[in-house]
Amino acid sequence: MRARLVRYGELVPCRTAFIDTRTPGSESKENFTIIGPGVAENPDQHVHIREPHGFNIGAARQPPGCVNSQHSHETAEVFWIHSGRWRFMTGEHGEDGEVVLERGDTISIPIHVFRGFENIGSGEGFMFAALGGDDPGRVTWAPYVFDDARKYGLVLLESGRLIDTDAGEAVPDDEPVMPATTAEQVAKLTRLDSAALESCVARHSDAKSAAGSVMSASAEHSHIREFPVIGERNDSEGVPKAPLSWRHGFQLRQLAFEPGASTPVHSRVEEEVWTIHEGRLRVHWGEHALDLGPGDVLTVPIGLSRRFENPGSEPAVAFVVRGGNAPFPPQWSPSNMG
Repeated sequence: MRARLVRYGELVPCRTAFIDTRTPGSESKENFTIIGPGVAENPDQHVHIREPHGFNIGAARQPPGCVNSQHSHETAEVFWIHSGRWRFMTGEHGEDGEVVLERGDTISIPIHVFRGFENIGSGEGFMFAALGGDDPGRVTWAPYVFDDARKYGLVLLESGRLIDTDAGEAVPDDEPVMPATTAEQVAKLTRLDSAALESCVARHSDAKSAAGSVMSASAEHSHIREFPVIGERNDSEGVPKAPLSWRHGFQLRQLAFEPGASTPVHSRVEEEVWTIHEGRLRVHWGEHALDLGPGDVLTVPIGLSRRFENPGSEPAVAFVVRGGNAPFPPQWSPSNMG
């Protein structure tokens, strides 16, 4: 299990993951590939956990004023804000629409939409990301991104590999260079104004717990509240339709543990990844246990009997990603871990 835990302090960033890595205003961003290959264009990007999950987990950390250039994806892209204040912009130049997200908010941006984002807070910002599928494909960049990259010695190949000519790397003769996105390709992408983009946001301040949640009803010693964020209605788990209810290939829930609260011992039949938002949680399996703190990421094996508890005196909150559009309910264990 320790090998399936990535602590926040152990995250290995890549500062040269994408073609815009030297563009002024974007040069200070840090990208993290936590679970799965992600979409980085630099082969030096560190992958913390390579095991396929059916989705990818990554993260971005940026100082104030740092921008991620306009781009599009081939699969679902979801962000939940761990810290900071973030502005998301749509359109080729970010002119179509925008929304601002605060800590605890979630946004799911549809495929084939140019999007970018900026940390507009006063301090460093960090957000987790989920991408759909084991292979989320490659990024489609707005045309201006290619122009800016050439000025700073970066060339993207059709294979998705990034060549750094300023560092002495040569563009290979046998690999074609990725052509800049054309006006015709841009015209085929979906455009979202601010109102449409707001409909892709689940606000933490508007979150409603699932009154019939099986997990909440089974909590021991104190209360656990379950908040659907992404996913369809799931009667077997007692969870209503989430604010972002269209199919992603995974579901996202928020679980809030009061001090002393514990789940019963249970297992799952799908992949489950926990990202700790605030407070501390402890996971037990067999005779073992691990403590988890803010920013930590844990992926739990399918079928493993586990129990989560809040051992502290303050509330604890986690965002939990589960594989599939309709996860099965927890499989309760007759054993007792305490």
